[in-house]
Amino acid sequence: MHHTYRRRVVLRGVDFDLGSHVLAGIVGENGAGKTTLLKILAGELRADCGAVRHRGRFGYCPQEVVLNDALTVRQHLEFFQTAFALDDLRHAERVMEALQFSEYADVRAGVLSGGTRQKLNLTLALMHDPQVLLLDEPYQGFDWDTYQRFWELAAQLRDAGRSVLVVSHLAYDTERRDELWRLEAGTLRLETAAAA
Repeated sequence: MHHTYRRRVVLRGVDFDLGSHVLAGIVGENGAGKTTLLKILAGELRADCGAVRHRGRFGYCPQEVVLNDALTVRQHLEFFQTAFALDDLRHAERVMEALQFSEYADVRAGVLSGGTRQKLNLTLALMHDPQVLLLDEPYQGFDWDTYQRFWELAAQLRDAGRSVLVVSHLAYDTERRDELWRLEAGTLRLETAAAA
């Protein structure tokens, strides 16, 4: 896949396959094109050339949190419940419990801390139990305990057969990922992979 902003080439021939039961990471410097790649994978941006194929439902957690400050956490969940045509909010409630912010259900988004807003952002991406998860800097603003819980949740999703892609500019905790890819100069290269 290729993508250019005016004359600046951001992606040049990126080829990437995310298997099931895989927790993968893509790292790269700021401005390397990680968010552009994720937006293309999520269908938010069209590549100049190339194709994207998904197997099953996918969830996308963008780096920029997009919430309505006037709505409560519960109202956000109900809005997305309708959008996803879900019968109930049980899965969303399990994610909230895993991230430990259930007590904020009736709090307006506008008064939440940055980390709690990010928890809601992540919950909205996961609440329909997608098979493929595309997560752009998903733990931004998390405290250490929540950061640990995030990785526990990501591992549980991987072990349940999901495909999980975490994009970050930092290569911390590389041992938590089955595959680690580096995006540099518009190309993607595999740095580490779990032993078969």
